[in-house]
Amino acid sequence: MATPIGNLEDITLRALRILKGADLIFAEDTRIAKKLISHFEIKTPIARRHTRDEQKAAEEIIVALDAGKNIALISDAGTPAVSDPGSLIVSRIRNELPEVKIISVPGASALIAALSIAGVPTQDFTFLGFLPHKKGRETLFKEITVSERTVVFYESPHRILKTLESLNVHLGAGLPSEKKITICRELTKIYEEVVTGSAVELLLFFENNPEKVRGEFVVIVS
Repeated sequence: MATPIGNLEDITLRALRILKGADLIFAEDTRIAKKLISHFEIKTPIARRHTRDEQKAAEEIIVALDAGKNIALISDAGTPAVSDPGSLIVSRIRNELPEVKIISVPGASALIAALSIAGVPTQDFTFLGFLPHKKGRETLFKEITVSERTVVFYESPHRILKTLESLNVHLGAGLPSEKKITICRELTKIYEEVVTGSAVELLLFFENNPEKVRGEFVVIVS
């Protein structure tokens, strides 16, 4: 089930109905989930098990489902199993309890929100989620550089400057390039911002505005 990526008004009426009607909610982080359900005055209990430990969460969810419980699975923001815990849980349920009906409750998505306002080609794109911290990271930057498709990935404030440095190196150290980079920051929140330019231009922008190196980033290379 999708939850808001920032603005709580983005939750759907269907999501609220299902959260209220579930027997138990499993969440990526119970502390964040409690803020959400408290805001909407939802009384459904939240399982103590964080779904970040997918194996153990899956075991508890399977026991609950086998006992006839209706379970709602949520992430901190966005949709479970899309750059968030959930895919292993769903896979185990499908394998071990094939009679259980699994339904999607769609909603806010940072990926789709960013593409909708970036003004870049979107008929064909590659989504990489969060890039690996170390192994394979530079290989991905090389692939992004030569890709003929728009490439989208998520980045944290701790690595955004290093990411722009790497893109700058692989795209020609700031030399004229056909590649355009769009960064969408803090989507749906108070300080939502979209900046566009070359890798070196955006690197300088964030170096000169350190107060903006905060929040969640969607990086689009087109």
